[in-house]
Amino acid sequence: MPRLGLNTEKVVREAAGIADAEGLETLTLARLAGSLGIRVPSLYKHIDGLGDLHRRLATIANEDMAAAIRDATVGLAGSDALRACCRAYRAYACQCPGRYAAAQRAPDPDDPDQARLRETGAELTSLALTVLRSYSLAGEESIHAARILRSAMHGFVSLELLGGFGLPTEIEASFERLIDLLDKGLRSMGSAPTA
Repeated sequence: MPRLGLNTEKVVREAAGIADAEGLETLTLARLAGSLGIRVPSLYKHIDGLGDLHRRLATIANEDMAAAIRDATVGLAGSDALRACCRAYRAYACQCPGRYAAAQRAPDPDDPDQARLRETGAELTSLALTVLRSYSLAGEESIHAARILRSAMHGFVSLELLGGFGLPTEIEASFERLIDLLDKGLRSMGSAPTA
Protein backbone atom coordinates (compact mmCIF):
# COMPACT_ATOMS: atom_id res chain seq x y z
CA MET A 1 0.00 0.00 0.00
CA PRO A 2 1.47 3.41 -0.93
CA ARG A 3 2.34 5.76 1.88
CA LEU A 4 -0.10 8.60 2.27
CA GLY A 5 1.29 12.07 1.81
CA LEU A 6 4.38 10.96 -0.08
CA ASN A 7 5.73 13.69 -2.36
CA THR A 8 8.96 14.58 -4.14
CA GLU A 9 10.30 16.55 -1.18
CA LYS A 10 9.80 13.60 1.18
CA VAL A 11 11.37 11.19 -1.30
CA VAL A 12 14.45 13.41 -1.70
CA ARG A 13 14.69 14.00 2.07
CA GLU A 14 14.64 10.23 2.66
CA ALA A 15 17.29 9.76 -0.03
CA ALA A 16 19.45 12.43 1.60
CA GLY A 17 19.16 10.65 4.94
CA ILE A 18 20.25 7.36 3.42
CA ALA A 19 23.13 8.95 1.51
CA ASP A 20 24.38 10.84 4.58
CA ALA A 21 24.08 7.88 6.95
CA GLU A 22 25.24 5.06 4.68
CA GLY A 23 27.09 6.69 1.79
CA LEU A 24 25.96 7.92 -1.61
CA GLU A 25 27.11 4.69 -3.23
CA THR A 26 24.54 2.72 -1.18
CA LEU A 27 21.67 4.86 -2.43
CA THR A 28 19.78 2.81 -5.00
CA LEU A 29 16.19 3.11 -6.07
CA ALA A 30 15.47 -0.27 -4.48
CA ARG A 31 17.03 0.84 -1.18
CA LEU A 32 15.07 4.10 -1.24
CA ALA A 33 11.78 2.45 -2.14
CA GLY A 34 12.25 -0.09 0.65
CA SER A 35 12.93 2.66 3.15
CA LEU A 36 9.77 4.47 2.05
CA GLY A 37 7.68 1.29 2.12
CA ILE A 38 6.82 1.45 -1.58
CA ARG A 39 7.80 -0.35 -4.77
CA VAL A 40 10.44 1.06 -7.12
CA PRO A 41 7.94 1.95 -9.90
CA SER A 42 6.12 4.22 -7.43
CA LEU A 43 9.25 6.36 -7.12
CA TYR A 44 8.84 7.43 -10.73
CA LYS A 45 5.79 9.46 -9.71
CA HIS A 46 8.23 11.71 -7.83
CA ILE A 47 11.64 11.44 -9.52
CA ASP A 48 12.99 10.53 -12.97
CA GLY A 49 15.43 7.88 -11.81
CA LEU A 50 18.70 7.71 -9.92
CA GLY A 51 20.40 10.40 -12.03
CA ASP A 52 17.60 12.84 -11.26
CA LEU A 53 17.80 11.95 -7.58
CA HIS A 54 21.56 12.61 -7.53
CA ARG A 55 21.01 15.98 -9.24
CA ARG A 56 18.42 16.91 -6.65
CA LEU A 57 20.77 15.95 -3.81
CA ALA A 58 23.60 17.91 -5.43
CA THR A 59 21.38 20.97 -5.80
CA ILE A 60 20.36 20.80 -2.14
CA ALA A 61 24.00 20.38 -1.13
CA ASN A 62 25.05 23.42 -3.16
CA GLU A 63 22.22 25.52 -1.71
CA ASP A 64 22.95 24.46 1.87
CA MET A 65 26.71 24.84 1.56
CA ALA A 66 26.32 28.27 -0.03
CA ALA A 67 24.07 29.34 2.85
CA ALA A 68 26.57 28.03 5.41
CA ILE A 69 29.51 29.79 3.77
CA ARG A 70 27.55 33.02 3.27
CA ASP A 71 26.48 33.05 6.93
CA ALA A 72 29.99 32.25 8.13
CA THR A 73 31.76 34.88 6.05
CA VAL A 74 29.38 37.82 6.17
CA GLY A 75 31.28 40.97 7.13
CA LEU A 76 34.67 39.25 6.97
CA ALA A 77 37.60 39.68 4.57
CA GLY A 78 41.09 38.34 4.01
CA SER A 79 42.32 35.50 6.19
CA ASP A 80 39.29 35.82 8.50
CA ALA A 81 36.91 35.20 5.60
CA LEU A 82 39.10 32.39 4.27
CA ARG A 83 39.20 30.67 7.66
CA ALA A 84 35.43 30.99 8.11
CA CYS A 85 34.79 29.72 4.58
CA CYS A 86 37.03 26.68 5.05
CA ARG A 87 35.49 25.81 8.41
CA ALA A 88 31.96 26.08 7.02
CA TYR A 89 32.89 23.93 4.00
CA ARG A 90 34.38 21.23 6.20
CA ALA A 91 31.50 21.30 8.69
CA TYR A 92 28.93 20.84 5.93
CA ALA A 93 30.86 18.02 4.26
CA CYS A 94 31.21 16.19 7.57
CA GLN A 95 27.58 16.70 8.61
CA CYS A 96 26.08 15.78 5.21
CA PRO A 97 28.62 13.49 3.53
CA GLY A 98 26.19 11.86 1.11
CA ARG A 99 24.80 15.13 -0.19
CA TYR A 100 28.32 16.54 -0.31
CA ALA A 101 29.47 13.58 -2.43
CA ALA A 102 26.56 14.09 -4.83
CA ALA A 103 27.64 17.68 -5.46
CA GLN A 104 31.19 16.94 -6.58
CA ARG A 105 30.55 16.35 -10.27
CA ALA A 106 30.22 19.44 -12.47
CA PRO A 107 26.80 19.69 -14.15
CA ASP A 108 26.44 19.18 -17.88
CA PRO A 109 26.31 22.68 -19.41
CA ASP A 110 24.07 21.44 -22.25
CA ASP A 111 21.49 19.55 -20.17
CA PRO A 112 18.38 21.68 -19.54
CA ASP A 113 17.45 19.39 -16.61
CA GLN A 114 20.59 20.54 -14.83
CA ALA A 115 19.89 24.28 -15.01
CA ARG A 116 19.13 24.64 -11.28
CA LEU A 117 22.21 22.61 -10.40
CA ARG A 118 24.32 24.92 -12.58
CA GLU A 119 22.80 27.97 -10.83
CA THR A 120 23.56 26.66 -7.35
CA GLY A 121 27.08 25.68 -8.39
CA ALA A 122 27.63 29.14 -9.82
CA GLU A 123 26.48 30.65 -6.52
CA LEU A 124 29.09 28.60 -4.64
CA THR A 125 31.78 29.70 -7.09
CA SER A 126 30.71 33.31 -6.69
CA LEU A 127 30.98 33.02 -2.90
CA ALA A 128 34.48 31.57 -3.20
CA LEU A 129 35.50 34.40 -5.51
CA THR A 130 34.07 36.92 -3.03
CA VAL A 131 36.13 35.37 -0.24
CA LEU A 132 39.21 35.51 -2.47
CA ARG A 133 38.59 39.09 -3.61
CA SER A 134 40.64 40.60 -0.78
CA TYR A 135 43.69 38.69 -2.04
CA SER A 136 43.81 41.03 -5.06
CA LEU A 137 43.58 38.23 -7.60
CA ALA A 138 42.37 39.14 -11.06
CA GLY A 139 41.13 37.27 -14.10
CA GLU A 140 42.29 33.70 -14.46
CA GLU A 141 44.32 33.93 -11.24
CA SER A 142 41.09 34.15 -9.25
CA ILE A 143 39.75 31.02 -10.98
CA HIS A 144 43.01 29.16 -10.26
CA ALA A 145 42.78 30.29 -6.65
CA ALA A 146 39.16 29.10 -6.35
CA ARG A 147 40.15 25.69 -7.78
CA ILE A 148 43.09 25.46 -5.39
CA LEU A 149 40.84 26.31 -2.45
CA ARG A 150 38.23 23.73 -3.45
CA SER A 151 40.87 21.07 -4.11
CA ALA A 152 42.50 21.60 -0.74
CA MET A 153 39.19 21.51 1.13
CA HIS A 154 37.86 18.52 -0.80
CA GLY A 155 41.07 16.58 -0.34
CA PHE A 156 41.15 17.19 3.39
CA VAL A 157 37.49 16.42 4.06
CA SER A 158 37.51 13.37 1.78
CA LEU A 159 40.45 11.88 3.64
CA GLU A 160 38.84 12.76 6.95
CA LEU A 161 35.51 11.18 6.00
CA LEU A 162 37.23 8.03 4.76
CA GLY A 163 39.26 7.69 7.96
CA GLY A 164 42.46 8.42 6.07
CA PHE A 165 44.21 10.29 8.89
CA GLY A 166 45.62 7.49 11.00
CA LEU A 167 48.55 9.24 12.65
CA PRO A 168 48.06 10.36 16.26
CA THR A 169 48.62 14.08 15.58
CA GLU A 170 45.55 16.28 16.17
CA ILE A 171 43.46 16.62 12.98
CA GLU A 172 42.18 20.08 13.95
CA ALA A 173 45.73 21.38 14.14
CA SER A 174 46.45 19.98 10.67
CA PHE A 175 43.32 21.63 9.29
CA GLU A 176 44.24 25.03 10.73
CA ARG A 177 47.75 24.70 9.29
CA LEU A 178 46.24 23.91 5.89
CA ILE A 179 44.27 27.15 6.05
CA ASP A 180 47.44 29.03 7.06
CA LEU A 181 49.24 27.59 4.03
CA LEU A 182 46.36 28.52 1.75
CA ASP A 183 46.37 32.05 3.13
CA LYS A 184 50.11 32.44 2.54
CA GLY A 185 49.87 30.93 -0.93
CA LEU A 186 46.98 33.15 -1.93
CA ARG A 187 48.88 36.21 -0.70
CA SER A 188 51.82 35.22 -2.87
CA MET A 189 49.50 34.87 -5.89
CA GLY A 190 48.00 38.32 -5.37
CA SER A 191 49.08 41.51 -3.76
CA ALA A 192 46.79 41.65 -0.73
CA PRO A 193 47.99 43.39 2.41
CA THR A 194 48.52 41.22 5.47
CA ALA A 195 45.33 41.04 7.56
